[in-house]
Order: sequence, then structure tokens, then C-alpha cells
Amino acid sequence: MEGPITLLPCATFADAVRAVVEAGVDFAVLPVENLIAGPVAASLAALDTPAIERVRELDLPIRLALLGLADSSAAQIREVLSHGVALRQCGRWLAAHPKVRAVEAPDTAGAARMVAVRRDRHAAAVAAPWAAAHYGLTILEEGLEDRPDNTTRFVLVRRRPAR
Repeated sequence: MEGPITLLPCATFADAVRAVVEAGVDFAVLPVENLIAGPVAASLAALDTPAIERVRELDLPIRLALLGLADSSAAQIREVLSHGVALRQCGRWLAAHPKVRAVEAPDTAGAARMVAVRRDRHAAAVAAPWAAAHYGLTILEEGLEDRPDNTTRFVLVRRRPAR
């Protein structure tokens, strides 16, 4: 792999695998298991195709933050958006904030984008801290994950070479 990498966001894990199998995308990276939330069922289902092969696995630390508008505070938040697996990683935080409604989004970065677009100071996203700067949000609280050793195993896949 030499030269620049072009990222292609996909709406679903199945779309990412389809892009590799049918659209000539070289690789896809999918989460398969989180230390807190367990297996990522939709990703595992998407990977269940003989047309692709796993190239590499990698465990990455996962840090989650509450991201909101600059004029909001954690105390004002009444709705958090995030991927369901990320929300499950923050069970203790959600339990400690019973007035906050959790809403599933397609992915964590997309949840941050939705908060930035909506401009509702009572809404926030649970996402990686880097997403705050990327979407013009503020980190309202860090360390939302239930365990400090939180990790997710990701797999890099490619189309299986013809034999």
C-alpha cells in the first residue's frame, strides 16, 4: 500500500463489505468485538461472506466523550446520540443520568455531525474526543466508558484473490 489513502464512509457494515466485493475498494475496517459491549453483531454478519478475507486484526483503546455545543453543559443535556455499541459502553454514565434519553445513530462520528447540524444545546453525542474538533463541538465530559481499559477489536479485510 503506497500513496495516499482515500476514505469512503459507508452507512452500514454491510455497505463497507459490499464496497470491497463489488466496487473495487481495496480494504474495509470493521469492529468485531468490544471489551464492554461484546460482539458487534451487524459487523460479524457483514463479514460472513466467502468473497473477503481477513488481513489483520488490531485491538484499539476506545475513549468516549460527551460532545455538545459550546453554549451547553453536561447538566443541560437531555438526549445523547451514538452508535448502539458505544452507548452500551457507557452504561454507568447513562444510569447516573436518568433524565438523559439515549438515541441510537448509525455511527459515533455521524452522531457528532448530527448534533453539530441540529444546534440543539440539550443534545449531545457520545463519540471519540477527536470528533469534537472535527465537527466544531465542545467536549462536555470525558471518560464515559465503563472501564478505563476499554478496547475494540477491528479487522482489516480485502476481497479474496481469485485462485
